[in-house]
Amino acid sequence: MTKHLTAHGNSAALVIDKPIMELLSITMETPLEITTDGKNLIISPVRDASREKKFKAALPRVMSKHDKTFRRLAE
Repeated sequence: MTKHLTAHGNSAALVIDKPIMELLSITMETPLEITTDGKNLIISPVRDASREKKFKAALPRVMSKHDKTFRRLAE
């Protein structure tokens, strides 16, 4: 899908089509994080802070339990 920027005052806007919003489970009220890798623009819904905290808390336990498996998969 190719999109063009739309003038919005002194800024540029990118219109996100409804099917894409539905696919990502976002609404007009969903905060979005905009990042770049230097070549691409990456727009992502802001993650739930409590979910991120739970993930980070579980990570050391999962890594210690499955370290060998992850290393084999990375080869």
